[in-house]
Amino acid sequence: QVQLVESGGGSVQAGGSLRLSCAASGYIYSSYCMGWFRQAPGKEREGVATIYTGLGVTYYADSVKGRFTISQDNAKSTLYLQMNSLKPEDTAMYSCAAKPNGASCHNMRPADFGYWGQGTQVTVSS
Repeated sequence: QVQLVESGGGSVQAGGSLRLSCAASGYIYSSYCMGWFRQAPGKEREGVATIYTGLGVTYYADSVKGRFTISQDNAKSTLYLQMNSLKPEDTAMYSCAAKPNGASCHNMRPADFGYWGQGTQVTVSS
């Protein structure tokens, strides 16, 4: 059983940066896909970035390319999301998730991910 716990959210002004962390317990196989998702009030959950844990291949939503970076520390079993040049439209609840199919990591459909953290709020003010 995989458990995920996020941290690092908060409030920041536009143009600022935040780093989110997701601590994983249980066993994350090298064939897994882990990712960050977000959901703003009144909107559907959307994929932000994913990483194929075994190969380190990353994928990003167009809206965050060049501003966000997903990374992993296998020794600490932790997933990160570095968010730079934040915009008010980045305001959302951010959650990390995992699925046991790294080969489909390019597909950020939330319904395909079976393991979820509780989320951490990110608020960006203008």
